[in-house]
Amino acid sequence: MFQTRTVAVNESGRRIGEDQTGAKLTNHDVDQLWQLHEQGLGYKRLARVFEISRSHVRNIVKGKRRGQTIARWKVVHCE
Repeated sequence: MFQTRTVAVNESGRRIGEDQTGAKLTNHDVDQLWQLHEQGLGYKRLARVFEISRSHVRNIVKGKRRGQTIARWKVVHCE
């Protein structure tokens, strides 16, 4: 039986944030990462804390990753 779920999508209709296929961090994790970075933690330490690469941390902080805004919500079917 299929279940439905509501996910955030960008202007192109692609999933964004933690709903994106292959996302390594939850939206809560990204918020925490931002807060810790604003408190002075560097990329290397944040990478260790969240178990991701320094480049991934850098891309999140600079808005290259996880920087999209929600254009709309979409209902998807899950198994």
